Amino acid sequence: MRSIRNIVVKKTMPVFLIFLMVTSCTNLSNTSNYNADSKSNVNWSHIDKIDINEINSDLVNGKPTVDIGIYFPSNLDSTFTKVTLNKMIESFLFAKEIFKPTDVQLNLLFAKTGNINPSYLSIQANETPGIPDTEYVNLYENSRRHPSIPTTHAIDAFRSIVEKDINNSRTIYLIALQDVFYPFLTLAEGRNWMMKTVRTGGLSFPSYSYVDQIPEELRGVITITNLSTEDRYRKTIAHELGHKLINVSHEYNGINPGFEVFDEGGLMLYGSGEDIPSGKEGRWHLERLQLSPYLYKIDESGNKIWSGDYKEAGHYYDPIYDNYVIHFLPEPQINDDW
Repeated sequence: MRSIRNIVVKKTMPVFLIFLMVTSCTNLSNTSNYNADSKSNVNWSHIDKIDINEINSDLVNGKPTVDIGIYFPSNLDSTFTKVTLNKMIESFLFAKEIFKPTDVQLNLLFAKTGNINPSYLSIQANETPGIPDTEYVNLYENSRRHPSIPTTHAIDAFRSIVEKDINNSRTIYLIALQDVFYPFLTLAEGRNWMMKTVRTGGLSFPSYSYVDQIPEELRGVITITNLSTEDRYRKTIAHELGHKLINVSHEYNGINPGFEVFDEGGLMLYGSGEDIPSGKEGRWHLERLQLSPYLYKIDESGNKIWSGDYKEAGHYYDPIYDNYVIHFLPEPQINDDW
């Protein structure tokens, strides 16, 4: 039996006091077992003891806002401890803090639990890619031509997990899973590439990479699989939201995007940085964030006024961003005399 203790999250901004008195995610009365049909939908139950109103008490009408839902399976293996409900909520609150200087608000729609098909606890995110980045076009241009293709297993999992809603394509879904593997190509030697697979701690399935390959109603999914260390649970959700909302890879200021980029300063790098810069020198991160189709504002009548949607499925150079893009040269990985 899993117990969820009281959480007190101390923040540099206002202090949030969230009481989670859930005795067991697996014993909620409204949660039923998954159906043997692998494509059947999960019967989710609200985790009532999570005070959604308290978490959202800082929201202000008229400011750009993102709707986010949390799905936390109740049948995670007992040996899996890298993501707990406590950590998910704490990481979400840290993400609110990190995005606060941008004036973008994170609205928690729900936190739900339920039994999912155990085969979906571990998934391979995408098919093995066939075309690596070369010296002819940059990473974003290559991704537009040859987008990542999600596996059928991953799409089936998300279809069973994400509940149908009129705003599916405008909502972010944080899904706790045990393993999400991401295969990619890397240069081996000479003119030879090899396939590697990385075990992700979080994966945002961003539009700059997947473009039109993910069904529109599932484009908001983000998987969370490791919040086990302090740096991970503080930054992981905010970092993955950055991929989704800013729609960029690992880049910052003068650092061009790459698959794995370790440095300090920016939210979108692997490191402790949390900065979301603006202007051309900041690669237009703030401006791109403000144009995200996942944002809306509440008008005086209480209606959601959504930002414009992607015009070309959300590749990095989508016309929605106008001039808020960086045209950079590819960085050759092999010698010209290959």
